[in-house]
Amino acid sequence: MSFDFSKLLSVAWGGWTTAWPTELLALVWLAFLASWVGASFWQGRTKKQVMTLESQRYRLPILVGGILYTPWVAQLLGWKPLWVLGNTGIYIAAVLSAAGIAFAWWGRLHLGKFWSNTITQKEDHRVIDTGPYGIVRHPIYTGLIFGMLVTGIAIGLVTTILGAILISLGMWQKGRMEEVFLSKELGEDAYGAYCRRVPMIIPFLSPR
Repeated sequence: MSFDFSKLLSVAWGGWTTAWPTELLALVWLAFLASWVGASFWQGRTKKQVMTLESQRYRLPILVGGILYTPWVAQLLGWKPLWVLGNTGIYIAAVLSAAGIAFAWWGRLHLGKFWSNTITQKEDHRVIDTGPYGIVRHPIYTGLIFGMLVTGIAIGLVTTILGAILISLGMWQKGRMEEVFLSKELGEDAYGAYCRRVPMIIPFLSPR
């Protein structure tokens, strides 16, 4: 008995990802995921990191949010969009989402070998406060949160909006945990002073 991959594909690539122009939003995020995973091997050697159990505080909301963000959840529940933006609205959302992703990539490239998918201290780790890190302390999260919220709202499903919110909360929690960790490892005088000088995630807001 052969396995029908077309059925699996129809589940994985269904719902809001099958109709143009919302399909464009899915392609934007698939391109991001492919490039992000492909670049995951470019990072420095880890010196110390947060324990796995502690990391569940941010991993769980991101995981649940990611599941809700997928098209098959709303399709399975039979939920319809709360609103329809139209082609122009979706194209604008795609540009804004891509801009958020570009900002996140700027942050990752500027961070260089100090980047990690987990909360870690790399060898020779130091405070980076230039480029996007002079605008916000977590430009990667800023860009991704912005892009995810824009996409979720553009699609207009309760599941995508709730998924974007949960992912955003998870990234915010991860950012807070990173700051506690790095303040201890890099020193309050160095990283703590940086936190008091630069906004966390939203540009132009007061630090802290």
